[in-house]
Amino acid sequence: MSDTAWRADPAWPAVDVVMPIRNEAAHLEAAIASVRAQAYPGEMRIILGVGPSDDGTEALAATIADHSDDVVVVTNPSGRTPSALNRAIRAGSAPVVVRVDGHSVLSDGYVQRAVETLRETGAANVGGTQRPEPTTPFERAVADATSSWLGTGGASYKVGTEAHSTDTVYLGVFDRASIESLGLFDESLIRNQDYELNIRLRAAGGVVWFDPALSVGYRPRPTWAKLARQYYEYGWWKSVVLRRHPSSLRLRQLIPPVGIAGVLLGSIIGSRWRPALLVPLAYVAAVGAAARSTRSPWRTAVVLSTTHVSWTAGITAGWLRQRRGQ
Repeated sequence: MSDTAWRADPAWPAVDVVMPIRNEAAHLEAAIASVRAQAYPGEMRIILGVGPSDDGTEALAATIADHSDDVVVVTNPSGRTPSALNRAIRAGSAPVVVRVDGHSVLSDGYVQRAVETLRETGAANVGGTQRPEPTTPFERAVADATSSWLGTGGASYKVGTEAHSTDTVYLGVFDRASIESLGLFDESLIRNQDYELNIRLRAAGGVVWFDPALSVGYRPRPTWAKLARQYYEYGWWKSVVLRRHPSSLRLRQLIPPVGIAGVLLGSIIGSRWRPALLVPLAYVAAVGAAARSTRSPWRTAVVLSTTHVSWTAGITAGWLRQRRGQ
């Protein structure tokens, strides 16, 4: 079958599910079981890109593969997510590639629906919503904050309800030929590598398609420290991607830095000129309004501010580091 013939072939195309895995011994078997539960009508193989782990993940993955016909293990010495994905993709040959992370929970019929959508739209990548599945009060606050408009800027993969072409989707189901022609994921990017690949796909004339019928469950970060680190890293690596692709900047990505800069400058100037204090007050009011209808408004408001501060600190530090040539 040629690179594109699968789209017109009435038979279901083979699918490679690629999973970057590291220190996932406690969750690996459940993650594989959730993929198998898809009951995809065509051939489906799971390829694990396994990085160096200290919890027995490598041995467990090897044992699972030894006793399975549908699981393959490839080593990922660097432990980095993009290199794990690339090694797993190159180890397969199916015309459709499905990215799944170690803690992901796919909606029922996710793979079949994504393949149908790829065919119907001619897209190079299809994805749906990121569905938070919190288990603690703090995680619920994180879910509420990061699902609000002020926390997402209206990103389709967070709050979208209508199918349409978009700039990026969560994880993704790819046409192999499209991503192989671009060299797959950029292995120099620890984070934001999925967004950067979608930039290149669209620049090459491909379509990235959002389908709200697709969703992937994930567990929000469980502590303040882990949440702050996550968003700091998001900001840092966003600065790298923006330096390479300046035109990829979206209005929603300006919300955190503009908001935090407004609070800082307004507070400083406001010590001498009181009207400037309206700016930080406006930010506080906006955060309060976004959190008001949630289950824990105060906690959600603080979580929302934490993500804004951390993301802004990360993108600023990354930009300054790059300006110095480091």
